[in-house]
Amino acid sequence: MKKSSLSTMAALSGAAMLLLAGCAGGGSPTPTGDGDTDGDTTASRACVILPDAASSPRWENFDRKYLQEGLEGAGFEVDIQNAQGDTSKFATIADQQLTQGCGVMLLVDYNGAAEGVATKATGQGIPVIAYDRPFAGADYYVSFDNVEVGRLQGQTVLNGLETAGVAPADAQVFYMGGDPTDGNAKMFHDGAVEVMEAAGISAVAEPTGVWDGAKSQTNFEQALTANDGKVDGVWAANDTNADGVIKVLQDKGLTGVAVSGQDANLEGLRNILTGWQTATVYKPVKLEAEAAVEVAIALLNGETPDADQQLEDGTPYIAVTPVLVGPAEVKDVVAAGDASADEVCAGEIEGVSLADKCAEFGVQ
Repeated sequence: MKKSSLSTMAALSGAAMLLLAGCAGGGSPTPTGDGDTDGDTTASRACVILPDAASSPRWENFDRKYLQEGLEGAGFEVDIQNAQGDTSKFATIADQQLTQGCGVMLLVDYNGAAEGVATKATGQGIPVIAYDRPFAGADYYVSFDNVEVGRLQGQTVLNGLETAGVAPADAQVFYMGGDPTDGNAKMFHDGAVEVMEAAGISAVAEPTGVWDGAKSQTNFEQALTANDGKVDGVWAANDTNADGVIKVLQDKGLTGVAVSGQDANLEGLRNILTGWQTATVYKPVKLEAEAAVEVAIALLNGETPDADQQLEDGTPYIAVTPVLVGPAEVKDVVAAGDASADEVCAGEIEGVSLADKCAEFGVQ
């Protein structure tokens, strides 16, 4: 079996890149020049299942496009379908794809549905890529470096505390994590805790994690009340959770609080520009999709992809480097096409003009 190294990729002036070292995996027959594979057309077919369209616009707006363009551009047939937030539909789509034939399966897990699909696929000798979210039974995992995401979030809290003149050991910091059923949530948490607790932070409260702004708002408000309204910092696992927290801070007139985030979504960027959120962790979807495409192409070509890390269960992990975005870097997210200046710079937050802040930080 041939072995190929994945190409190094960069974004935002070289800040985000794909790290490569070595781990082995499975493969399938090598395609001929017309995309067929030694007479077996199913071996040149990539089967992809996306999780939903409601939780994030990324799956249909970005991932589908980048995955399809990359795989078709390499001469392979592509079948991309969306489970629309339904585990039964996820399984049905997979059965249909497997019946038609797949050379590789690339799955974004939804509430554990990918595990059963992986069992069926590997039983047929089809390699499985876990994309963005880890799950048991995958041959490879392609995502951002999720522990590093957490470390950047932890550093965000420390940076905000330093700006406010609060010593980490004295700080009242709340942990607002992600849904524990999401395998990435633990990695975000572990990375953040590693950095924050090494600096002397101890959480004053850690409600059960969610990926829901309204629930995060409720959970934080209850925890804040129990702490007599005292808060210096909040580790929020993503921008949606952070926005829920920030609504409470705004309602209570609490300013200068260090707040982390992730995703560089619209509200996150607006909160950063107006000073309510310290920073966010930006994960350009295009880089993640390109990394997954390279792994899929290697497997479809009968090659063994390299991976720079591995999960605790030994699964080879291709980890793309995330980027920390504060007010000065918002313009880079807009320039990359992952946010609209018209939307970011519209209106005001708590009396602060977004247009003025965009002018100050060069967002256009």
